[in-house]
Amino acid sequence: MPYENLDFRPLRADDLAMLREWLSRQHVAEWWGAAPTQAEVDDDYAPMLAPGSTDRGYIALLDGEPIGFIQSYVVTGSGDGWWDDERDPGARGIDQFLAHADQLNRGLGSAMIRAFVERLFLDPAVTKVQTDPSPRNLRAIRCSLKAGFHEHGEVMTPDGPALLLVRNR
Repeated sequence: MPYENLDFRPLRADDLAMLREWLSRQHVAEWWGAAPTQAEVDDDYAPMLAPGSTDRGYIALLDGEPIGFIQSYVVTGSGDGWWDDERDPGARGIDQFLAHADQLNRGLGSAMIRAFVERLFLDPAVTKVQTDPSPRNLRAIRCSLKAGFHEHGEVMTPDGPALLLVRNR
């Protein structure tokens, strides 16, 4: 498997400045929204640091170097209009990006997603993993399909239209 030296470590408080810088990069902001302030990043991501949080953030590492961000969450009960119809307590959602534009289109994103999903499936309670890129984000869609996800149709989310992609155990 290419990129076999991929690993993930939990997001730490000292990662939040780096995360803000990554979220400000054009190739990330195009899909994640306008460049946030540090206060906005702290408000949005610091809760993931709390023990027992069902929303978890991770820094993806390649050969020990940070290359991206990936988050997972329990789908059921997400709130704020997200996945109100989901009843499977084993469903997990993920969102992710590669931090460095020069690493796009090389198979690294799909390898990162595949490795992270395999890690999630180590928990026997996890039944499926879903992601929901914009229907216009063809790179993210190709990446997820290459990582073993299957299309489940377009859905409306609080962020607008999305293509629901699912990978079952």
